Amino acid sequence: MSTPNPNVSAAIYSPDGALIASGFHNRKLSPDHAEVIAIKGAQSLAHGATMVVSLEPCAHTGTTSPCTQAIIDAGIVKVIYAVSDPNPIAAGGAQVLKSAGIEVEHINSAQLEFIQRAWLHKVATNKPLMIWKVATTLDAKVAASDSTSQWITGAQSREDVQLLRAQSDAILIGTNTAIVDNPHLIPRGHSARPVRIICGEQEVAATNQVFDKEARTVLVKSKSIPDLMSMLTEEGFNQVLVEAGPTFGSALLASGNINELIMYQAPKVLGGGKDFVSNLGISTLDDHLELELLSVERCGSDIKSHYAVKGR
Repeated sequence: MSTPNPNVSAAIYSPDGALIASGFHNRKLSPDHAEVIAIKGAQSLAHGATMVVSLEPCAHTGTTSPCTQAIIDAGIVKVIYAVSDPNPIAAGGAQVLKSAGIEVEHINSAQLEFIQRAWLHKVATNKPLMIWKVATTLDAKVAASDSTSQWITGAQSREDVQLLRAQSDAILIGTNTAIVDNPHLIPRGHSARPVRIICGEQEVAATNQVFDKEARTVLVKSKSIPDLMSMLTEEGFNQVLVEAGPTFGSALLASGNINELIMYQAPKVLGGGKDFVSNLGISTLDDHLELELLSVERCGSDIKSHYAVKGR
């Protein structure tokens, strides 16, 4: 994970198109940005080569020196980048490279912009991208009338959730979920260790799985959503996966802090039980929350639907 930085990858190619070296930014392994890692891998072969990078190279001194200067010093003659850097502190790298006589080409990529959307959202709003994950029946129930809920969805959906966790900087749950489900929140089959965040005023037993040493756990002992969002902003998270129940998830949605919804729907009908969303304070159709369908796919027998909440 690269938080609070963006996820960036870079590759260096010889004049005849052969791959010389590549790199990606992983803050846990090194402060070096992707461009610098690729240049170190290419060594003298970078001279006269072309660099392809997912994000416009930075032009400022922060934790590291500007990537633009590393590119200039390496003798790279052409840079192709996919996503422009909107960060006012680091932007302007393309112009710096052009001024140094390096050919620069911007080939916009909607796919890479989508992959980078959490960081882009944070730069634009100063808040992390908040994704609410829910698993429901076809009639939108997350639990039966007797509160049983494991397992509504199938094994393939549950494995897909592990990838969602691994792609996130933090996983957020409420104290009720922590107490009732006793989740571990560690992505199975992945090396990523997102921060585990528990929000609420109920006491959670110190013996619960979420307090083991496999990842950092943060307690926000408050029901105040502004307090929670302030903490998430201060941490610099790019993406937070919300695995909360209906009450907490709905409160985040109603407060305008859920940006995306990922729903796994199982081919089951209960006809009663607990709805995935509770009262949002909406009494007329005109006040509805409008969602944009981003993608839909099959997960075993389940359907995974990914939505953006419009206007957020």
